[in-house]
Amino acid sequence: MGYSRAELQSFRDATIPDLTGPGLRLLFVGINPGLWTAATGTAFARPGNRFWPALVEAGILPRLPAFTGPLDDADRRMVFAAGVGVTNLVARATARADELSRDELRAGAASLETRVAALAPRVVAVVGLTAYRQGFDRPRAVAGRQAEGIGGVMTWVLPNPSGLNAHDTVATLARAYAEPARAAGLLPR
Repeated sequence: MGYSRAELQSFRDATIPDLTGPGLRLLFVGINPGLWTAATGTAFARPGNRFWPALVEAGILPRLPAFTGPLDDADRRMVFAAGVGVTNLVARATARADELSRDELRAGAASLETRVAALAPRVVAVVGLTAYRQGFDRPRAVAGRQAEGIGGVMTWVLPNPSGLNAHDTVATLARAYAEPARAAGLLPR
């Protein structure tokens, strides 16, 4: 399914619900929904985004979701059965993450602390180092496991799967995403 530029722009500032369910062990945290995500209602659904392919390659999910709109019941059950959930640091949709202000990222970080406490995953994985640094006021943070968790939960910062991040491939993202998945008990050590 394709969208015109005007159709996508109509989703600016829209929000999508978190993808969380029973048995949550690993909560992935995106920066904020893109316009394509807002249009489909599915996180990381833009063609070229490597999030879902990396989860499959890492062995976290058995197959790709359909991506025809919001995840259907079978795809939602698959994600929940894997122990995975998805939320965002900032709820509002933009064309690019760099449209977010530092204040929005900081407010999103505070909100995320509350959500993590309520959802109680074993591990949190933030996909976006710059947003993590700004939102949590940790300017020297590096990718990988963080010394300080979010909401008292073990936390990783991982590469962003956007096609705009040319430094990583599906294979390198899969290796990075497997680390917190092992810590969460989703993959063998």
